[in-house]
Amino acid sequence: MDQPLIQEVVSEVMRRLGAALTSSGSGSSASGHGGGIQADGRYGLHVNADDAVAAAAAAQKKLMGLTLNERDEIVQIFKKTALDKAHEWGRLELDETKVGRLDHKIQKLQILKNVPGVEFMRTAAYSGSKGLALDEYAPFGVIAAITPVTHSIPTLTANAINMVAAGNAVVYNAHPSGCNCAAVALREYNRQIHQRFGIEHLLTCVLPPTLESADALFKHRGVALLVVTGGPAVARAALHAHKRAIVAGPGNPPVVVDETACLSVAAESIVTGAAYDNNLLCIGEKEVFAVERIFEDLMHELEKHGSYRLNQGQVEQLTKRCFNYSDKDNKQHVNKDFVGKDAAVLASAIGISVPPATQLLIGETTANHPFVQEEQMMPFLPIVRCSNFEEAQQLALQAEHGFGHTAIIHTRDMNRATEFGRKAGTTIFVVNGPSTTGLGGGVGEGFGSYSIATPTGEGITNPMTYTKFRRVAVGAGAMRMI
Repeated sequence: MDQPLIQEVVSEVMRRLGAALTSSGSGSSASGHGGGIQADGRYGLHVNADDAVAAAAAAQKKLMGLTLNERDEIVQIFKKTALDKAHEWGRLELDETKVGRLDHKIQKLQILKNVPGVEFMRTAAYSGSKGLALDEYAPFGVIAAITPVTHSIPTLTANAINMVAAGNAVVYNAHPSGCNCAAVALREYNRQIHQRFGIEHLLTCVLPPTLESADALFKHRGVALLVVTGGPAVARAALHAHKRAIVAGPGNPPVVVDETACLSVAAESIVTGAAYDNNLLCIGEKEVFAVERIFEDLMHELEKHGSYRLNQGQVEQLTKRCFNYSDKDNKQHVNKDFVGKDAAVLASAIGISVPPATQLLIGETTANHPFVQEEQMMPFLPIVRCSNFEEAQQLALQAEHGFGHTAIIHTRDMNRATEFGRKAGTTIFVVNGPSTTGLGGGVGEGFGSYSIATPTGEGITNPMTYTKFRRVAVGAGAMRMI
């Protein structure tokens, strides 16, 4: 992978979701809650990529000496610890990152119990007159993962559950604005694993994380697999890396509401998904396309379920505060100061006060509005008035930008749901529910994950995602010799 491309990857990862690298301080500590953590080479905390990879590689070899049941014990350490420390770590993460909602930070740690572990690992066996074949799934070895500020501890933990269940060790380059809380969790996991199994560095990280450390991990010969989360530039660059890469790319999930929908269910679902952690979820409802016949009724229902409606002037005021125009590309770009902030903070920025229970701001916009076209990750939801279902569907597909991530529809017409789902072709498609349904949340079925790999096609990641296929074949002649 050439140097300019590496810099494009790591620069975009760091730029996309947070503050400057200086927010992490300098030297070998991560600033933040509790004054920072020293990278002393114990329990996975290292000062450079070489040490982190070497320690992880040695730990992975020890992991492979354990039984599958013992590997499951490690997975249960992750799940139980995250559950036990959900309130403490949720507060720690919010204090450091300054994005999202405390109740949802806590909940995101509590629901890690639903992330699949060793139960997903399987071996297929075939036997017959020509012999025997075993299809197994082997670990990659050492995985390098870049994690976002939006879900720092949850993403680290969910990845650890999946990756360790598959037999891998992991080196993390956490986002600088969330590296301290990530290091706290990683150190505690390793401490417990070491106490039980004598393996100290199954999860490692470089502290503080920098562009240089990310660069080193991307090029490191000891890293067999990259797992990267970020925007379009990150996705494109990672796909050109000289390593296997699993890429969790961007999303801009649209919602279509037609005239047949149950508006009460639609409104409650939309608020549930769009307001979750102040709309930081990549699967979260980012824009709504509602047919004109039910438009005003839907707006009233949204207000009943915790939304506050802005008028046209207020929407434009908010747009000016939440987007910055760039002369370089003649486009509006999200103002990071408002990403993940409470609805009350956004309202205050334009001089209005909203009721304490307000979860979401809503307002009517055009289809080409910046709030519609950009993955803005704020608790303001643009609602576009459409003449009919066909127009709503067309505009929704345009706003999704072909990311293939998530799309939602509220309708009683299953033919329309089928049509929209097929045309959207997204990894997650939700009918008559909040976006969180797609990851098994609330009323949804299925397993959860914090890495949705759309560009590379793995989809909702699980332990099998982090394995490679291996076949053991025994010929009929050898069978007769046994």
